[in-house]
This record gives sequence, C-alpha cells and structure tokens, in this order.
Amino acid sequence: MNAFHPYLLDRRLGVARTAVWIVLGILVMSFFRTQILGHGKYQLQSETNRLRPIPLPAPRGVIYDRNGHVMAENVPGYTVSLLPGPEANLRSTLARIASIANIDSTAIERVLQRARRAPYQPALVLGDAPFNVVSALEERRVAIPGLLIQAEPKRSYPDSAVAQLVGYVAEVTEAERTSKFAKVRLGGLVGKDGLELQYDSALRGDEGLRFVEVNARGQMVREAAAAANLIPVPGTDLHTTIDLDLQQYIARMFPPGQRGAVMALNPNTGEVLALYSAPTFNPNAFVSGISPAYWRTLSENPARPLLDRSIKTRYPPGSTWKLAVAAMALKRGIVGPRSHMPIPCRGGLQYGNRFFRCWNARGHGDLTLTEAIAQSCDVYFYQLGIKLGVTSLLEDANDWGFRGRTGIDLPGEIPSEFPTGPEYYDRLYGPRRWTSAVALNLAIGQGENAQTLIQMVRLYQQLASDGRMRTPFVVRASTEAARASLDLTADQLATLRRAMIAV
Repeated sequence: MNAFHPYLLDRRLGVARTAVWIVLGILVMSFFRTQILGHGKYQLQSETNRLRPIPLPAPRGVIYDRNGHVMAENVPGYTVSLLPGPEANLRSTLARIASIANIDSTAIERVLQRARRAPYQPALVLGDAPFNVVSALEERRVAIPGLLIQAEPKRSYPDSAVAQLVGYVAEVTEAERTSKFAKVRLGGLVGKDGLELQYDSALRGDEGLRFVEVNARGQMVREAAAAANLIPVPGTDLHTTIDLDLQQYIARMFPPGQRGAVMALNPNTGEVLALYSAPTFNPNAFVSGISPAYWRTLSENPARPLLDRSIKTRYPPGSTWKLAVAAMALKRGIVGPRSHMPIPCRGGLQYGNRFFRCWNARGHGDLTLTEAIAQSCDVYFYQLGIKLGVTSLLEDANDWGFRGRTGIDLPGEIPSEFPTGPEYYDRLYGPRRWTSAVALNLAIGQGENAQTLIQMVRLYQQLASDGRMRTPFVVRASTEAARASLDLTADQLATLRRAMIAV
C-alpha cells in the first residue's frame, strides 16, 4: 500500500495527536504539581534565594561602679560586611573595598576565612569603620555587590585603670563555640576576661535578625517587611562594688613600668572596692580585632600587662605572713601580746649548723609580740615558728585556706600553694631527711609558701573585722555563710590590729 494513502495518513495523524495530548497532559500535570501542589516549597526556595538574614547584635549591658560611674559601655559604631557568595566574587569585591578602606592582604584573607567558616552569614570586613570610609563605600555601593553597612553598638572602655578587672570582648573562636559559647554565632562578640567573661551570659543579651531583599547580583535592593524581623534584647546592666575614684587613685600611685597589684576590701562584707594590676593595657584594642602590631607589644612585653596580678599570680608572702603566724600562736596560747622570746635579736639566730639572718643586721633587741610585728623582726618569728612546730604551722594554714582559692566572682583565680602536712617534706627530701628548721622559713613567709594577693587580703579582712572569713565579691555576694575561721578572741584581734597600726 502507498505510504501516502489516506488511511495511513489518518492513522499517523491519530498517533501524533495522541502523543501531543500525552505530552500536553504531562506538562499540565507538571505545571499543576509545581504551581499548585509545590507552591509552598518553591515559594520558600524563592524567598530563601531572594532574602538574606542579617544578625542584629544586642547592646551589651553597661558595667557601673558602686557610684554609677561607667566602666564599660556601648557607643555608636559602623560595621562593614559582605553578604554570602562565591569566594571568587568575595575576593574581587574585597579588592575594591581595599582601595577605599586601606585594608591589606592579611585582612582580606581573614575575611575570606570568616566566610568559609560561616558560609551562610555575612562576612565581617570592618568591625569599626570610620564615618569617612562608610560614606565612600555608600557612594560606590552599585559597584560593590553584597555590601552591607550597619550601625551597631560598639563596646567601649573609658578607663584602662580597670582593664584587667572588667576584661574585654572579642570575636568568639571555633574552640570556644564547642565549649562555653555553643549558642553564639561565628563572628559574634563574647567576653574574654574579667567581668565581661564572668557575667557574659547576662551582659550579652539576645541577638535579633533583620531580612534584606537582594537581586541576582547579590546587591541589597530593599529591607524586607518589618514584621519578619526579630528585635534584639539588650543585655543586663551590672552594678559592681568597685569605687572607680579609688581605683583611679591607686592607678596614679604606680609610676610607668612599675609591676604590682593593689586590692581594697570592705572587711565586714567582703565587697571589693578596688582591684588594680599594673601595668595595664587598652581593652578597646580588642573590640574590633586587635592589630598584629599591638598584639606583639602586649605579648612580648616582659611585664605581661594582660596578667591580673591580684588573682593570677603567686608570690612568697614574706613579712605579711607574720600576722598569720602571730594569730596561730595567740590562738594556741603560746604567746600573749607582751611575750618575749628567749633570745633577743642581734641580727640573726643560730639554729643547728645554720645561721638564719634578720633583715636588720644590727638587730632589734628584746621585743614583745606587738613590737616584733611592728618592726617585722625575723629573729622573733624564727623562735615563734620553733615554738609552734611544723605540724601546727601546716595544720592551721591549711585550715585557714592557704592552699586554695577565695572564690571571688572573677575568672581565672589560681589557688595558693602550701604544704599539706609533714608528709610533703617526706616526699620532697625523703623520710627523716628534713629537720624542724623548715619551721623557721615558714614562720617568716618564705620556703614552700606561695600566696596570691587576694588570699593574703582575705587574711587581713578577718583580722580587721570579727575574725570570720568572707568571700570577696565584685557583683554578687556568695551565698555561703561566713565561717569563724581564725578562732581568736576580741582582745587577741585587737592586739593584732594595734600591731598593724604600729608598723
């Protein structure tokens, strides 16, 4: 039969029509599934591609002294970030920003590293952009895809006299997010030391979110509906026990380059009135990312300005320890305020085959306990140590907490060090290979005795009050009840106070 016979043509046309209808049916079903059944899904994808979430940092709580003076606050600032995108595009955009903002290749790599760590978040370029840079970038916004400029609260520290006490904030690290800051986004600021770290969860508040609409080039077109935004919740203010005027007065006492620490405490409550460590540093340098040059200045400085010497360093207590030994002897009834030692001070004391010197080579003569404290006579306390004996010295010192922490509400306090008992010397020198001569060194604050400043201040807090131990605090008092620690009578405490006044 001829291929062009009308019957065959009609048959082929019928097959073609059927195929067309089948294809049209498939297309209609696909359109129906996409437009009707999958409307919500594809609308969400479209919205996700079109909208970008932008974190809104919450203002941190302000830190005040006891009189309402500001020690840490928030000031207006600008940040410059780039919306997420391919790394090649970000690098190209950063090159354009670099010519305006004067950022180097190291800073560019740091931004790209942030983008890799958090690919769905804006990558911070400048944490504290000057207004002239912000203006220049705004003028060239069309040529800078993904540019995001935000007005944000910036942490500010008005006075470096409280640098170690207050601490500072800086960008959270990946290691910190896996431990104590799991809920903080990459790029977020957290407390790194001092009160900023101790009370970070209260100070930080809760971040908000805003949404912006972008075009195909990643350029911000407009703000999304305000109803979609999440308003940030400001952090809680801290009201401390610190007297900023006193803190500043203490800071002025230290000449440049001088190392040391000073602490002032209300002996009846445990309130910390001042806590100063020298030398200090500028905490504002950390807020927007510390420069490599300033970091080298701090980290290579042998004076270690970042170290809080009041709670993070141990020292031989020296003559300040003599008050503890005097308190032990009074408590045990070994001496009274007018007690003399058998041997007057003539510049030293011969004990066994060793001569233990007094700081005063001319000698102090025959002294009472009160006079020995006032003149800090080593020979008197050598003999007092012998009378007490090693066991009593170690027992009382451990009972009074001289190998632990005070529990102050600041991070990083280290424990003091003191032998636990005679077995310590057995391990150190061997059984029966040490003598009672160790009591002489312990009695004048030397030997195996290393105390923090705050631990020694707590001893004097007890002597200056009713003899009970109180936990020092800067913001919140300990709920632990005060303990009768020294077990001294009112007359014995008065004796020690008179001796201190006579120093």
